[in-house]
Amino acid sequence: MRWSLELPVGDPFRVPTAAAAIEAAGFDACFVTDHPAPSREWLAHGGHPTLDPFVALTAAAGATERLRLHTNCVIPAYRHPLVTAKAVATLDAVSGGRVILGVAVGYLEAEFTALGVPFAERAERLDAALLAMRAAWADELEGVTVQPAPVQRPGPPVWVGGNSVAAMRRAVTHGTGWSPFPAAPRTAAAVGTAAIADIDALADAIARFRAVAAEAGRDPDAFDICFTPFSHPAHREVVDPAALVAEARDLAALGVTWCAFHVPAAALADYGAAIREVGE
Repeated sequence: MRWSLELPVGDPFRVPTAAAAIEAAGFDACFVTDHPAPSREWLAHGGHPTLDPFVALTAAAGATERLRLHTNCVIPAYRHPLVTAKAVATLDAVSGGRVILGVAVGYLEAEFTALGVPFAERAERLDAALLAMRAAWADELEGVTVQPAPVQRPGPPVWVGGNSVAAMRRAVTHGTGWSPFPAAPRTAAAVGTAAIADIDALADAIARFRAVAAEAGRDPDAFDICFTPFSHPAHREVVDPAALVAEARDLAALGVTWCAFHVPAAALADYGAAIREVGE
């Protein structure tokens, strides 16, 4: 099992220090989310503040040596795919090949509207973006080039987020990993995905993913599966290392290879101590 920890966004100045603490504690990656223009209503009803993922992860790269830089998840439909391809390739180049590109279709309709992107086209735009980024990294675009090339060839690992069969198929077609997440039925309906409410539901979902991969002629064991533990849901102020370790063993037995979770950072001055404790 490998571990990706969310960078604290409450004080951007401390991102490099936090990334260094995550690396020193023995974790494998740090991550950020992607909401360039969330609605005030969403933020007032449980949404979370964010930083620009590429700027924040560049700051983290400069403060670390081996820590992987994980977008969990970028929404390619928010940007022109060649702009995203250049940002990802640049981050991979300046970090010496440490990017993990997590992507998803997105679910906040108001944010798509604010950015001038048709909400109904988000899945189609994600598929097109993944193809365009691969072509850009391989320098196969007609008449133009996107530089620098990423260090990782043919490009950084791509993990597709989402619980639906469509997300599974997208991961198998375009990616090297799949990132499902805990979702009670109400949450799943709100974000337009399938519910994964408990460990049994996750086991069923992983079995479906493996079947989708096999049907496409790909080795199911070749994919990473990144999951947010049920005991430490995203952006909730929970730290229970014993529960985390116990659940990680259960998740690993199902085939999960990465856990991505949030460590509360209400007192950012104590963040390093909290990370060390969880790491131990």
